[in-house]
Amino acid sequence: MSRAAALRREEARFPTRPLPASYLKRSEMPFASLIFLLPFIILYEVGTRHFAFDPANQTERRIIAFNLMHQFFQWFGATGKYMPPLAVVSILLWVHIARNDPWKVMPGTLLGMALESAAWALPLLALGSVTSRFVHYHDWRTMIVLSLGAGIYEELVFRLVGLILLHMLLIDLLRLPKVWGYLAMVVITSLAFAQYHYWGGEPFAWRSFVFRTIAGAYFAVLFLFRGFGVTAFTHACYDILLVLAGAMVVA
Repeated sequence: MSRAAALRREEARFPTRPLPASYLKRSEMPFASLIFLLPFIILYEVGTRHFAFDPANQTERRIIAFNLMHQFFQWFGATGKYMPPLAVVSILLWVHIARNDPWKVMPGTLLGMALESAAWALPLLALGSVTSRFVHYHDWRTMIVLSLGAGIYEELVFRLVGLILLHMLLIDLLRLPKVWGYLAMVVITSLAFAQYHYWGGEPFAWRSFVFRTIAGAYFAVLFLFRGFGVTAFTHACYDILLVLAGAMVVA
């Protein structure tokens, strides 16, 4: 049997699902999220080396979620520097293979995801401008790099991993009705997301805690309806716009 015939036979045994005609369906697929976010994962690593690196102490400034993932892998003996980005790629690839989705992404889908993410960031930016002041950062380039990392790794921890684990516990294992299960998932991850922001030494304040809880719920609902790629870049866009707004206010 020729190689081509063998491949056709294998494809017949395990047929790949066709690419959806709808942009909404295509953009929420894991492989689309991976291809869309991969340049930003690389930019975060390169930007950290150039703008968030202290040559005197040979240390890098990373977001807390990235460090938490790094510590998690160290517990299991995996000490590689790039384990968190490899985890993002591996998880999305694993879900893609499990769903048997096609290995194809349309360029228009990626452009649509970028524009959609920027649009979803605007309501949150407007709400944030009402509830808090814009902060000016002296090193805005570092903050933009960290914004990319926050969008990817905080959404991985609190939405992709957090929501899936809570779904397995509350709905699959405890058999909660889906309405109450999803509500509990959103509330728990949103409160955890808000509390997480004070782990770096920022003083606790109810005003910022409430806003961050609302933001966490916003991202959770967006994730449930639009997938990881759009949610992660929406988060990154919001943080980047916040940094740029602070720079413009001072200027």
